[in-house]
Amino acid sequence: MNHPVLIVPGIGNSGPAHWQSRWQAAHPEWQRLQVADWDHVQCEDWVAALDSQLAMLGSDTLLVAHSLGCLTVAHWGALHMLPVRGALLVAVPDPTAPAFPAASARGFSPLPSTRLPFPSVVVASSNDPYGSASHAATCAAAWGSELVDAGPHGHLNADSALGDWEQGYRLLEKLAR
Repeated sequence: MNHPVLIVPGIGNSGPAHWQSRWQAAHPEWQRLQVADWDHVQCEDWVAALDSQLAMLGSDTLLVAHSLGCLTVAHWGALHMLPVRGALLVAVPDPTAPAFPAASARGFSPLPSTRLPFPSVVVASSNDPYGSASHAATCAAAWGSELVDAGPHGHLNADSALGDWEQGYRLLEKLAR
């Protein structure tokens, strides 16, 4: 891939078995969002960190977001309206759902409902405990994103045993074109 890639993990920073970490290990030139605290998250802090790193990487950057990282990208896109090459938004959580870690992740609700100023793909699992398929469809429609149903794979994280998650990587390659 000939474009800068920025991995935007969710809370906890996607451990070594997570597909994001596996992709980055295979592509050491890719960057990862840098934040002060991966376990106690303030939306505005993550949005500011994303904005700062994107200023260095440039508008040809592809974003690869998972879970809370998706909400960070959506908030950043609504505030800054700056283009990037595209965003892969995987397992968008619902900040109003009972499973959402509200004590550890603050400021993400309400979700932006404005169209993102760049191409994007929302990938959803039909049995994600953090965000229903209908929530993903609502976000995709609001953000102008393509919606992809990944099937019943939970939160599309390391516990989903996706390995290198080739389906997701093909979606990223499509965004890169």
